[in-house]
Order: sequence, then structure tokens, then C-alpha cells
Amino acid sequence: MVHPQLQHALCTYSCNTHYAPTAATRIMHLQLRHALCSCSIRSSQSSEISPSTLCTDVTVGGGSAGAVMASRLSEVPQATVLLLEAGIDETDITDVPVMAGFLQLTDMDWKYKTEPQNSACLGMSGRRCNWPRGKVLGGSSVLNYMMYVRGNRHDYDKWANMGNHGWNYESILPYFKKSEDNRNPFIAQNTRYHGTGGYLTVMEAPWRTPLGDAWVEAGVQQGFKNRDYNSEFQAGFMHPQATMRDGSRCSTAKAFLRPTVGRRNIHIAMRAFVTKVSDAVSRSDFVTKILINPVTRRAYGVEYFRNYKLHTVLARKEVILSAGAVNSPQLLMLSGVGPRQHLQDHGIPVIQDLPVGHNLQDHISTGLLVFPVEQPVSIVQQRYENFWALMRYILHGEGPLTVPGGLEGLGFVHTKYHDRKNDTLDYPDIEYHFISGSVASDEGRQLMKVSGLSQRTWEGYLKPLSGRDSITILPMLLRPKSRGYITLRSASPEDHPLIFHNYFTHPDDMMVMVEGIKLAIEIAHTPAFRKFGTRMYEVIMPGCYHVEPWTDQYWECLARHSSFTIYHPCGTAKMGPYWDPYAVVDPELKVYGISGLRVVDASIMPTIVSGNTNAPVIMIAEKASDMVKGYWYYHQPSYADLLHKR
Repeated sequence: MVHPQLQHALCTYSCNTHYAPTAATRIMHLQLRHALCSCSIRSSQSSEISPSTLCTDVTVGGGSAGAVMASRLSEVPQATVLLLEAGIDETDITDVPVMAGFLQLTDMDWKYKTEPQNSACLGMSGRRCNWPRGKVLGGSSVLNYMMYVRGNRHDYDKWANMGNHGWNYESILPYFKKSEDNRNPFIAQNTRYHGTGGYLTVMEAPWRTPLGDAWVEAGVQQGFKNRDYNSEFQAGFMHPQATMRDGSRCSTAKAFLRPTVGRRNIHIAMRAFVTKVSDAVSRSDFVTKILINPVTRRAYGVEYFRNYKLHTVLARKEVILSAGAVNSPQLLMLSGVGPRQHLQDHGIPVIQDLPVGHNLQDHISTGLLVFPVEQPVSIVQQRYENFWALMRYILHGEGPLTVPGGLEGLGFVHTKYHDRKNDTLDYPDIEYHFISGSVASDEGRQLMKVSGLSQRTWEGYLKPLSGRDSITILPMLLRPKSRGYITLRSASPEDHPLIFHNYFTHPDDMMVMVEGIKLAIEIAHTPAFRKFGTRMYEVIMPGCYHVEPWTDQYWECLARHSSFTIYHPCGTAKMGPYWDPYAVVDPELKVYGISGLRVVDASIMPTIVSGNTNAPVIMIAEKASDMVKGYWYYHQPSYADLLHKR
């Protein structure tokens, strides 16, 4: 048996350093990491927590935010941290970047679906969009496409201007840098905006197709700059920065929880399904609820069943809810915190009347803007599904399997609608995701299913591209004005909540999307792409036969039929000042009217950030952990306390 302190040192080294350059030492390095790091976390799953355990902090949800919170709080020796995660641990398959799209609809995914609506998702089965959410240690950072995008500085300054003190860009920038270990020396030398030595490794994929370089070249040909979108300016085209480490995925579980091996003050319990009810659910190992005193309105712990035995974990200081923008509002409502009438309709006693579940926002894209390519240069599954590609990945951490979900380029552009008052403002309203392939690249075996496409859409639109070379440019609305909402399906925690996306219900959103589509077509026809034989795809989307092809009306129809979420739901437990009637948590992320309870995840975002949300969620947790440590352990008064004293 390895001594715990030696195991901690070896695991920290193996999970936070570069692989040695030779193939043999890389294999030994992988074996060491798997044996020490993975087993350590799994062993904590199997160990029992005794009834009536007393912890200082209980974190519900081991995803992108929860992993950071648990890791940072366990840095305080006198803290005792329990992390509850409904899912399982990562596997070797989740490490492989190109497999990102294939992880959906597995046991690591909550497999949510939106409710049928007429504004979008019309080309999906049952008019319902799939909403994958991570049900695994590391959460959606295990399922996502690993894009490391912070958003735009104006996003955070707007948060502060809404009354959320301490959330302006200059205040949150240090938290991005704190967790970052950027391994691109040209980017890392910009120490004003980037950090090195943090837990989270950020790098570019070590391999790319010729189309990846063509993407950046095409942007330059269209007048855009090739620049680091995580620094002073955002607009431009570039190869994506990704949460990868030596060619493999670097989830928050790897980045923040593996280094905690050996700390005796943190316990990680997986398969901990969080609910409100207090009777055992047979198909879950754990069933828990947040304990809230209805008189004092204080959250004081978590109750759960394991093997039909009741266990209670008391939180001496706080319960931290980090279950994500879908699960967090569901759990709050099941616990009696939410819209009064809605809770009463489901027979749930109301403890605090708050607009939980409202203000839902998401980044929506047109997912089937595809272009055939004549030359054999794209990512076609049969071309790279072979022994040599696998060996190249295993031995050297490079090759086609290191491309994050086939995504090889990002672009941030302004449409003519971006800011009519200030055209010089660097505040793009469209983000492009460039994929060197399409949903048809695997010949309909899996990507069609995870995309949720109907058989009609597949047969009538994509099947002619099956197994052929192609590219996809996904225009994504950066700041949609449409707002959706989440409600309970029932009072049973086993029932998924109802998700009403409301995509494109605000007319401005479609106007921006159509402009984004037209600009994407221009990009695909630049000389950089034409040299590979890229051309228009002239097959008409089923359901759009009634409109003239290639007009604004057709592009609108295409957008409504091929509505793809980019997996960024947020805003359902809105952060805001006390005078904001839609706020659920205050600027310190404490739930209004409930003491001892914070929400720390994407659901607190008052408005969605202009970019992929994983990096901002990690930043939110970094900042929140400092708030908790400062208040409870370092005796630093909160801003609210100082304001009260004045």
C-alpha cells in the first residue's frame, strides 16, 4: 500500500506536469496517473460516511464549479469538506478529445430534453432539443468540447453596473489567472491577462487538419485579426485554446480534485443523487435533501439514504449548491425555495418565495450550416478510426484523436446590429465554431443521435453527405435577448424538470443570426477554403421547401430547424442586488432569505457571457471560494457587513 503522503505527491506530479518525451515514459506516466489518481477518488466513493457526520461545508454537485469549491475549501486545514456528486468518475474514453460528441446520451449525461416549441428545434425529433449535462465527477467539463473562452470584459462590467459589486472585469480577472496554467509560451508571456502554474491546463490541440489553418487564413482574408480572444480584444479568428493537458482532456476533476489526494479533510461521495424527499429511491445509491429550518430559514445540512439507511451530514458553516443551471433550480424548488404559486401547485411547502428557474439563457446556434469539401482533408470517422491514430495518441499524445470534438477554429465578429450607439466597441455579437467535419461524418452512427435530429432531417438533408468530406460553421448568438424558464414536472425528484428554451422568441435574435449565417457563407467561399474545393451545399432543409432558397427567409427557416444548443444554460438563480425583483442570490451568491446556503454555478449569471461558459463558471467558483474562506476562516467582513456598519 502506498503511503498517503507519497501517493498525494506522485498523483499531484503525474496530473500536473508534462509527459516525458519518449513513448515508454508516457505510457508509464499514464499508468501512474490512472493507478494513483483515479483509484484515490474512487476509493473515497466506497468509504462510508457515518450517520450524523459534522462537516464545515457541504458542496452539492461535483461539476465544474463544485470541484473547484471543494478543492479550494479543503486548502483550509480546519475545514471539513464533503462533495456530493450524482454521477460516476471519468473513464479513459473521456480523456480522448475527439470523442467529445460521443459521450452524450451515456450514463455520464443527464439526458435532458427541452419541451416542444414552435420557435426552434423544428428539425429535431419531436421538436425537442437535446440538452446534455454532465452527470459525472467534473460535470460538463467532462462532456464539453473543452473550449477555454472567458467572455468579453463588457459582460462583467455590465454585471457590476447592475448592482453586483465586485464582479467588474478588473475584479474577476485575477480569478481567471489564478486557476490557469497556459502552456502556449506566446500567450503565457502576456502576464497582464494570463497565468501559469494554476491547476487548470490550457493549450492548443497538438494536431490539426489543413482546414484548421485555412480557418484563420480565411478570417484574415475577410479583414479580421488573428488574435488571442482571452486578452485585451476579443474580435478576431484563431485556433482555440482548450482545457487540455498533453493531448488529453483536462476536466475540473483532474485539475482540481486529483491534487487533493492525501488531504484528510475532503470526502468525495459519487452516485449521490440529490433530491428533496426523505424516502429511499431504489435506483440510486444515495438520496439526499438540503435541510432547511422553516422557522429560522437556515440551511444546516444534507440528508441522504444509502442501502436504505438514513445518514445526515450537518454543515456547521454552509451548504453550497453547485448542481448546474438545470439541477440547482430544481433542487431549490423541491426544497421549498422558488415561486410561491408554482410550489403550491405541486404541494411543496414554501419556505422562501423567489423567482427560481426564471431568466434562463443559452447560446443557440445554427448547427447544420455545412459545406462539402472536394479534397480528403476533413475529419471523417472512417479515415481516422484506425490502429495508427490510436497508437499515435497513446504513445505521443498527438494526432487526430487530440482534436477537441473536431472543433478547430473560433471566430468572434460584429454584425451590423452589434451596437448601434458605438460601432467602435469591441463587443462581438456572433461567435463561430468551426468544425472540420459534420454531423454526417460518422455516417449517421452516433452524431445524428446525440444531435437529436429527426429521421426526416437526416434522410432529407444530411444523408447525401454521409461519410464525405465537409466542414461546418456554427454561428452562435453571443447575447440572446430571448429568455426561457425551468419548472418542476412534479414534486418527485426523479422526474426531469420542464425546460422551455424560448429560442428566437425575441425578433432581434433572428436578425443577428441571419447576418451571422450570411457572413459564414462568405468565409466559406474565401480563397483559403476554395483551394480545398469547398462549396455551397445545395440540398434544401426539409420543412423549408416553401421559401425561396438562399434568401433571408430561408436562412431563418434553417436556423429554426437546425437549432443546436452550445451547452451553455445559465441564469436560473440570478445574481442581483436586493432591489432586483428577479434576483435569487446576492452578489456574494447567498440565497435571499435563507442563511447558510449559497449557489455557485452558471445559474447565478445575471446575463450570459459572450463566449463559452466553462471558464467563467470556474472563475465564479474561484471567487466564491475566496468569499467563503474570507468570511468563515480569515474573518474578513463581507461587503454587505461593511455597508451595514456605514
